[in-house]
Parts: sequence; C-alpha cells; structure tokens
Amino acid sequence: MAAANQFAAENGFADEYPFESHFVDVDGQKIHYIDEGSGETILCVHGNPTWSFAWRNVVRKLSDRYRVIAIDHLGCGLSSKPQGYAYSLAGHISNLQSLVTQLDLNQITLFAHDWGGAIGMGTAGKLPERFSRFALFNTAAFRSQNIPLRIAVCRIPFLGTFALRGLNAFSRAALTMAVEKPERMTAAVKRGYLAPYNSWANRAAVNAFVKDIPLRASHPSWQTLVDVEAGLEQFKEHPMLLVWGERDWCFTTKFLDEFEQRFPNAETLRIPDGGHYVFEDSHEIFLPRVEEFLSQHPVA
Repeated sequence: MAAANQFAAENGFADEYPFESHFVDVDGQKIHYIDEGSGETILCVHGNPTWSFAWRNVVRKLSDRYRVIAIDHLGCGLSSKPQGYAYSLAGHISNLQSLVTQLDLNQITLFAHDWGGAIGMGTAGKLPERFSRFALFNTAAFRSQNIPLRIAVCRIPFLGTFALRGLNAFSRAALTMAVEKPERMTAAVKRGYLAPYNSWANRAAVNAFVKDIPLRASHPSWQTLVDVEAGLEQFKEHPMLLVWGERDWCFTTKFLDEFEQRFPNAETLRIPDGGHYVFEDSHEIFLPRVEEFLSQHPVA
C-alpha cells in the first residue's frame, strides 16, 4: 500500500486514506484519482456529497488482486474546484470518459453509488466496448420523481445554497442521516468526508449536484439522463450485482425494483440494516459477495 496521502495526513485521517494521489488534466482542470493494485480494472464512481474516500474499504480489500481506481469528480475530493463551472451530469460523464480514455482502461468493472450510477452508466453507454461488469450500490441511472423532502428543501433558491455552501449542511447531515451504524463514523472518518469541503468555494459542486437532479423535461440535464437511461438496454446481458442498503431513505428499494426490472438477470444483495452509505454500514457484508461475483464472472 502506498504511503499516506499528504492531504489526509494534514487533515487527520491518514490511516483511513493511505493512497497515493494521481491526476489527469481535463480541459485545463485537474481530476484526482487513486490507483491501487494490478490486474482486472475496477472503476469506482462516487456520488454527492462524497469522494473517493468513500471507497477506501473496497480499495483496501480488493487491490491485492485487482487494479482499483476511484475518481474524484471535478469539484469534489481533491480534484480542481473551479468557480462558475456548470457541474452538470453531461460534464461529469465527459470528465469520466476522459479519465477512462487517457488511462486506456478496458474490461472495466464499474462500481457506482448515488449519482455515480448515472455518471458511470452514462460513461459506459458512450464507451460500451470498455465495460464488462457492473456492481451498483444504492444508486439510479434513470428518471424518477422520488425525491425526498429533505433533498427537495436543499434545492430551494438562495436558502438551499446558503445551507449547502454556507453551512455545509448537506455534507454534515449525511454523516448521520446516511448511516444506520453511527458508531462507525469515527472522528477520523468524519474528517475524511468533510475535509475537501471546508469552504464556500469548495462546496460549489455539492450544491450544484443537488440542483442538477432533473425532475422535468425543461431541466438542462433531463435529456442527458434520458440518454443514460436509453443506454442501459445494451448491458442487459452483462454480469451485474445490485447491492442495496434497504434503510436508505434517498435511493430507496423502489430504485432497486426498477433496476431488477431492467436487468432481470442481475444478482441482488439486499442488506436489511444498511443505509445510504452502505460502504460504511455494511462493507464487511457485501465485500465477500462482491469477491464471489467477480470470480464467478471473469472478464473475457
């Protein structure tokens, strides 16, 4: 394992995130990622308001046999955080495409969580020849009107922006609302989640992600999500594992039901006491199942 990440060391969570930083340049911005191990490629794609830190237990467990890459979306984690940037679904997909092609990744197994599902599946839809397997965790990649009230409130003009960018309310609330086992959220883990989002400027993408949820055809990201949804069909016969914390109040089991309808051959692991941050609540439960899935479905 690489030496402790300097940012992690400076912010008091080095033991939780001992990974070397890597960067690719995309349109003049730096996209950060970690790249551990060797072998078949696993690409981990986070949602909001997390970053590659969320995948740390997956990286630790699997990087002795696989090459595990975890990206930080632009505006997130240790990536550049340009002000005034659109931070749209289309932009995140384009940035992930750039990382995949610059690193020349092939036979990818996609791990995706939260809005990482739409971003990851959108990227796979544009580069289908590079993706072989999918493991999706409490996520979505299709249109839905199931938006929780506590998310909808964050979209209120001015008030939502003040709460998310001024008070860091979304990231802080997630430390308790997104988990069912709060004892796992140690001081170091909390520091890890919050450290990249320590100022108004550094929370621009967190705020934008919430505003970018397309609920009607007039939304700028609506057509992008329509295209992501349309691209799912081509992966109907690909190996897929659906891992779901059933106590997630955001990406509820209604989303799992739709994935199962769209992918009738998918394998499902339901975790009754897992929350939205299933990688915190339940990693020791799903990792053995993930390992089994990978071994049962070797890439060609």
